Amino acid sequence: MEDTLGYLRESLSNYSEDQTVVQRLYEKLNQNNYENEQDFVRDLEEVEMKFLNRILTAEIDYARNGNDEKRAQQLSEIYELLV
Repeated sequence: MEDTLGYLRESLSNYSEDQTVVQRLYEKLNQNNYENEQDFVRDLEEVEMKFLNRILTAEIDYARNGNDEKRAQQLSEIYELLV
């Protein structure tokens, strides 16, 4: 799996309160061999896109505050495809 989607999978583990959406996203990441984040985003349903749009801003800020620019950049790539 591409590094960008690996960072996304790791970030999803922080959001157990939205179990249904998180589970669907995990299933998509596990069952499909997405070659890149564009393929992943094209496969998302509206509710999944809204969820990711909401959490990615917080995850990107968290990565930047922790001086993890690579993680912030990788997550930003997905976020930019959603907006």
